[in-house]
Amino acid sequence: MKLSIIVPAFNEERTIVALLDAVRAVDLGRLGLEREVVVVSDGSTDATASLARAQPGVAVHELGVNRGKGAAVRHGIRHATGDLILIQDADLEYDPQDYLALLPPLCDGRARVVYGSRLLGYEKQSGNEGARHHHRAYRSAYVGGRIVTELANLIYGTRLTDVSTCYKCFHAAVIRAIPIERDRFDWEPEVTAKIARSGIAIFEVPITYRPRSFAEGKKIGVRDGLAALWTLARYRTWRPKSERR
Repeated sequence: MKLSIIVPAFNEERTIVALLDAVRAVDLGRLGLEREVVVVSDGSTDATASLARAQPGVAVHELGVNRGKGAAVRHGIRHATGDLILIQDADLEYDPQDYLALLPPLCDGRARVVYGSRLLGYEKQSGNEGARHHHRAYRSAYVGGRIVTELANLIYGTRLTDVSTCYKCFHAAVIRAIPIERDRFDWEPEVTAKIARSGIAIFEVPITYRPRSFAEGKKIGVRDGLAALWTLARYRTWRPKSERR
């Protein structure tokens, strides 16, 4: 099987090379997987695209203007050729070595969708959670993420711990059957809502997480949190195409 790793990136010249090195360092052969890396530069105005293009084994697509993470992910899915699809942020908040925990449930048939949960990861790494509240970017993202997750569980009957996680992994057929409409960070609650409405269970595994500050380039904000809540409410009556008359 082939794994397509989609990397949406906007002005990440400081981290993109180190991130792609880390992606290549993961021993996917242990899982019997080939690797495809698809970087989507979302209207970057820095050297993100050229730096990514210089790396071996990386396909780079450039969007002419900055449209948002959802638009970049949608573009990446359109061009991915793998049996499995994984979303990887271009910063260094998430550790690609966690692929070795995320992918086995997809490979062995236990799941069709897997999310990497930062909350479960904190519980597993006892004593580390408090240290991760050291800057405002993390605190606001943590609180906002918990609210979004609890609302998703309330509306859709799920039992998730981290809807807003970057690490979302799918059988390609599952994600290709779900129309992604939202262009920004609100694609995260949208895809969660539509997966739940499709009757597909979401499997969670613990992951590590190293949050960066706004000064370091963190982009998500309060407006994105409010958009996420609105998105969850919007898709509560959505039905997959196979159920429509």
